[in-house]
Amino acid sequence: MVEISLKKGKEKAALQRHPWVFSGALEKVKGKPEDGEVVKVFAFDKEFLAYGYYNSNSRVAVRLLEWDENQTIGKDWYENRLKQAIAARQPILNSETNTCRLVFSEADFLPGLIVDKYADFLSLQILSTGIEREKSTIVEILKAELQPKGIFDKSDATARTHEGLPIENGLLWGENPPEFLEVKENGIAYNINIAEGQKSGFYCDQRDNRKILASYAKGKKVLDCFSYSGGFSLNCLANDAANVTSVDSSNLAVETLKQNVELNKFDANKVTAIQSDVNKQLRAFKESGELFDVIVLDPPKYAPSRSALDRAARAYKDLNRLGMLLLEKGGLLATFSCSGAVDIETFKQIIAWAALDAGKEVQIIKQFCQPEDHPVRISFSEGEYLKGLLLRVL
Repeated sequence: MVEISLKKGKEKAALQRHPWVFSGALEKVKGKPEDGEVVKVFAFDKEFLAYGYYNSNSRVAVRLLEWDENQTIGKDWYENRLKQAIAARQPILNSETNTCRLVFSEADFLPGLIVDKYADFLSLQILSTGIEREKSTIVEILKAELQPKGIFDKSDATARTHEGLPIENGLLWGENPPEFLEVKENGIAYNINIAEGQKSGFYCDQRDNRKILASYAKGKKVLDCFSYSGGFSLNCLANDAANVTSVDSSNLAVETLKQNVELNKFDANKVTAIQSDVNKQLRAFKESGELFDVIVLDPPKYAPSRSALDRAARAYKDLNRLGMLLLEKGGLLATFSCSGAVDIETFKQIIAWAALDAGKEVQIIKQFCQPEDHPVRISFSEGEYLKGLLLRVL
């Protein structure tokens, strides 16, 4: 096995079980490892640190897997890791919910592997060369453990380009999922599109937050921005919202939302689905003088890296300023960021700037976070990407 030694003083993060070793920390590589190969990582003083995946293309040169030198990284190791991850999610799955995230990359000690369960199908995202090399092994283990009808590869994230990997999107094993697959979450049914939908097909990470927000929606006029397949919209309808306006730029998302309203036998007359750029639509609402009781702002990732933080902060501020201006006095704004580069304190500061620009007094009444199937390792704070605030705008 190829051995890699770190520069003097660069071992601290690895000793604290942080899974990333950056290329600038490498002192010496003994041999010529292939990208994705498992290597042994040592401190400058030759102390063993961990095993990890090597990649010459990535700024993260080694993704650490295992800190026990006596372990062998082979099929049994992958099987144990996958079994542990799957077992931890069993309390989530029941008659009311048959979809969740089964494997969450570094949080489950499998850096670069995401596995989502959608009813009887699995959707995989592979974001590291190490996992890519073990794809067939992982598929075999998932087949044996879960007996799915099909396993679909949704490895179309731009993160793969940083690892020197091509985009992949297609069937890995079994049946192709239907164009619209019905899943259940918190008793609400969704038609989702795995092959063409965003991310891996659905956003399981807002499961708890959708239910919490809906508890405030009874009798209220709700605006759901970046609504996608209607998670917040449907939960609010289930809790007797007076009406819901859903806005998304994707025609597929808008059509899927309409199907989901029908699927759950909600009153279609209480739903207005608009295909539009959200910022443009918010300005149109402002010009027409339309106001809402509850607004949800759940935008895509504005800051994919820390270098994009300033630009993202301006985008978040303007979006939230517009949202605050469209609320009735005392209305509620549920606002989110899924950018890992934006921590909760930074997000609160951005909201404060937005409130100042909008001329509003704002109270934080609740803080949103990731659900339990998206755990955060205490040694890897970067895994805490989803954060949100429920605000009362006075």
